[in-house]
Amino acid sequence: MSRILAMVGPPSPGRLGLDDALRRSLGLVPGPRSECAVERGWLASLGSGGGVAERDGLVVAIDGRIFNRDEIGLPGTDAEVVAQLIRTHGTADAMKKLNADIAVATWEPARARLTLARDRWGLRPLYWAAGTDLVAVASRPRPLLGLPGIRIEPDAFFVARIAASHYRTFDNDPEASPYRDVHQVPAACVVTAEVGPGGLVSPARVERYWHLDGTPFADLSEAELSERYRDLLIDAVARRVAVAPRAAFTLSGGMDSSSVLASAVRATGQRQRAYSTVYADPTYDERTEIASMLDSYVDTWRPVEIGVPDVFGTITQMVAQHDEPVATATWLSHHVLGEVAASEGVLSIFGGLGGDELNAGEFEYFPCHFADIAAAGRHDDLEREIVGWAQHHDHPIFHKNACVARAMMARMADPARPGVVRPDRERIDRYASALAPSMPVVRGLEPVMEHPFGTLLLNRTWQDLTRETMPCCLRAEDRNLAPLGLERFHPFLDHRLAELMFRVPGHMKIRDGVTKRLLREAMRGVLPEETRTRIAKTGWNAPAHVWFSGQNREPLMDLIHSRTFRERGVYDHAEVVRLADEHEQIVASGAPRENHMMFIWQLVNLELWLQDVDGLRGEKSTTYALAA
Repeated sequence: MSRILAMVGPPSPGRLGLDDALRRSLGLVPGPRSECAVERGWLASLGSGGGVAERDGLVVAIDGRIFNRDEIGLPGTDAEVVAQLIRTHGTADAMKKLNADIAVATWEPARARLTLARDRWGLRPLYWAAGTDLVAVASRPRPLLGLPGIRIEPDAFFVARIAASHYRTFDNDPEASPYRDVHQVPAACVVTAEVGPGGLVSPARVERYWHLDGTPFADLSEAELSERYRDLLIDAVARRVAVAPRAAFTLSGGMDSSSVLASAVRATGQRQRAYSTVYADPTYDERTEIASMLDSYVDTWRPVEIGVPDVFGTITQMVAQHDEPVATATWLSHHVLGEVAASEGVLSIFGGLGGDELNAGEFEYFPCHFADIAAAGRHDDLEREIVGWAQHHDHPIFHKNACVARAMMARMADPARPGVVRPDRERIDRYASALAPSMPVVRGLEPVMEHPFGTLLLNRTWQDLTRETMPCCLRAEDRNLAPLGLERFHPFLDHRLAELMFRVPGHMKIRDGVTKRLLREAMRGVLPEETRTRIAKTGWNAPAHVWFSGQNREPLMDLIHSRTFRERGVYDHAEVVRLADEHEQIVASGAPRENHMMFIWQLVNLELWLQDVDGLRGEKSTTYALAA
């Protein structure tokens, strides 16, 4: 495993050193390192795996692994292969040729050019910042903060979104980071910067190198597409298993993680080691659903039970490790699972991220599917789909019926503009009143919503993969596992699967109220029937409602009433107290009402992160409302 650290500027050995503190900051355990000092620059890829190479005056550092070495046919380490491809084809075309989870930094001293690139979905992180006489690059923001001309200062609009918006708005700008002076390299993009004696010569150029075709298949049947899907998924898993050291698999009761695990068994002929988070609280516990996978597919199963953890202590540790607030409570559970797996000698974790998006498995894909059917004038099909949705997915809090379906369609779709997805105003604005008046406004926030495809279902999927659900998940997982020396692999994010599934028509993804139709067909004979045909969806979540209520309420109220929290100027204190009280009443009553656990999770994460930033700045506390 390797990480990237680079600086271009006047030689100054004291600016970036390869000491143990820096290695830990980058998320590396002690081990071999590689580095390369060059004229007017210094470039390093820390860790094992041959992360640095030089070819014809081009210095390359990589973080990640290549999965299609057999197709490329070049000798050497992964870094040497990348260097050869870039020298021959240029960075953008080189990235197109790679099936890889990889971030790349290159430096050409002769042209004073720094080039950065990330894989198609951004599985490997990469950040950069322009300071005084330098441009610096790292696999996470913290090593960049405090370098000359690079402030340790959160972005006020990011703070406002964390405080009082929905987690789906946090990553709406793929080039932004939580810090004002630090930029992120967007997924599937190449960033090029010319660096002179005084630092950045002109604004960095951003080029997207990968685009998806949404033209539906017209000549392939559902049976043919399901066979192609099965073959691609098993191959994607096999290629990753071949390079993953000491691998284990996360396993829930859902289709995605189960399909990845079963595909590994099919590819290797061997049962695999699996880890699952299970809960004392039954709300999100999936032990019963997991059981159908154990006998035939799992060699060793390790259930990691989580009751009521030390939430505040764990979040304090996590925000320092993540350099930012953690988007949702599920990542605390994942954090605990990662620690257990690492302690038992695991070095690689496989999961099912991307499966919900590619296969239209999220609940909010239903109204998009309905709107597409309505736009096509298929009214009988629409009524049948709504009936199936209500039959399979009704919920005591989140009801499913024809009135609800049409209200959701009206909120998310504009009949006058087929395919255009509207932002969910109800979700974005729900907690806007909790912000202090001096903070940047969240109510009425208009997120960027791209519409490159002809249907709502595809555009909603694209939005989730590029600006909403996927970026925060990939980043949180990376920060959880990298400090433990763990790599992670997600076969559903193999670009070939996306190129297939973006051309699969909606009725092969959702039909009669059942999601993931094509995946279910593809996994016939690969998954146990109980898993393959299960329709009910628990959803990947954690029982954070009980983590902030009852006997666990006291530390929450201590934080809310603390002087630091009140004087920071982020929240309307009275409204926050009202929401905390209402959350306690809802949980204590057991009433079928939506509680405020996600808002409280974000509040606690934000405040503890800002305290961590205060420590980095050497200040007791800072008022962030003034940073706008």
